[in-house]
Amino acid sequence: VAVALGLAQTVAWACTYYLPAVLAAPVAEELGAPRTAVVGAFSAALLIAGLCAPRVGRAIEARGGRGVLVASSFVLAAGLALLGLLPGIAGWCAGWAVLGLGMAMGLYDAAFATLGRLYGREARRPITQVTLIAGFASTVGWPVSTALLPQLGWRGTCLAYAAAQILLVLPLYLALVPSAAPPPAPGEDGARPERAEAPRAAPAAHAAWMRRAVLMLGAFFTLRAVVGAAMSVHLIALLEGIGLGLAAAVAVASLVGPSQVAGRMLEFAFARRAHPLTVARLGALALPLGVALLLAPGPLAIAPAAAAFAVCYGISNGLLTISRGAVPLALFGPRGYATLLGRLAMPVLIAQAIAPTLAAPAVEGLPAAWTFALSGALAGAALLCLVPLRPVPPGEAWPPRGG
Repeated sequence: VAVALGLAQTVAWACTYYLPAVLAAPVAEELGAPRTAVVGAFSAALLIAGLCAPRVGRAIEARGGRGVLVASSFVLAAGLALLGLLPGIAGWCAGWAVLGLGMAMGLYDAAFATLGRLYGREARRPITQVTLIAGFASTVGWPVSTALLPQLGWRGTCLAYAAAQILLVLPLYLALVPSAAPPPAPGEDGARPERAEAPRAAPAAHAAWMRRAVLMLGAFFTLRAVVGAAMSVHLIALLEGIGLGLAAAVAVASLVGPSQVAGRMLEFAFARRAHPLTVARLGALALPLGVALLLAPGPLAIAPAAAAFAVCYGISNGLLTISRGAVPLALFGPRGYATLLGRLAMPVLIAQAIAPTLAAPAVEGLPAAWTFALSGALAGAALLCLVPLRPVPPGEAWPPRGG
């Protein structure tokens, strides 16, 4: 199941999230539209995905993820077909509006929620396996899109990806992703049961703990989404701003992807020895550490310092992608997990949509070192959100009863 979801996620990410990087320029040229409008349609799709994510989470919680994932193949195929067939910038925007719904139904959050419904507290390992495979989505997607573009044009490329959703992704979901059992009743799934011997204040304390923990997790993932989305667009320009040439900046930026996979491999190898919250804190610490390594040395050491930053940033991203699925599951258990993931995904996707635009004035107007320092400060603030969290609520020992 993890391999099937990993392969499906690779295709889904390649033909949605990583598509504008290759197609934005030829689309803008052919349609006679500003590049900002072309990329803005993608940002609008992320906003739509964020707004739809809570409803998708509730659907997976109620009925399991198989049906949602199967439907996502059709929705993504429809959105890609609209990109390839509809005329003008309005058609491009309409296609991305449909893709926004499909991304909410078919990317990581839906896959993690599906695994949580299938395997409960044992879902951490398959979540890691999915991210290990899908971590190569950009490595596969960008070269394939670049190869298809001169042969098929950007419209033909979109239509080819629509066909891939039906011919490659849909069969994986139908053949290899099982249906989930009905949602368990309270106390039957390893969720934290209320114990008769607990003091009367325990339920209130537990509820308050859950509210604080959800707010802290939401703030953490949203702050990191702001930093990650801004870096994904502006990293090469910022590296040039600290003194690297274009070729060196591209080479340094290319270290991020392999480092993400390396971080996930480390999590996969040592997951049984560390609580997911500990892994999340280490991943959160890696980015401020990378910024400190980048800004500490003198100009003669800027290239290796930038490489160290890219490695730390990549490892941090790799670990935190897993943490988005593993930490809520470990803290709150499988009951209500899919719904919670949908709630947490909404601010994250909205932040990913707006952060690159909000960061542009800082990238253009401030010294690059200041912008890196600001990103490190935001990452540090995100890390502080994890400090008050505890692996279990007051009065319980780990693992919870039945977990």
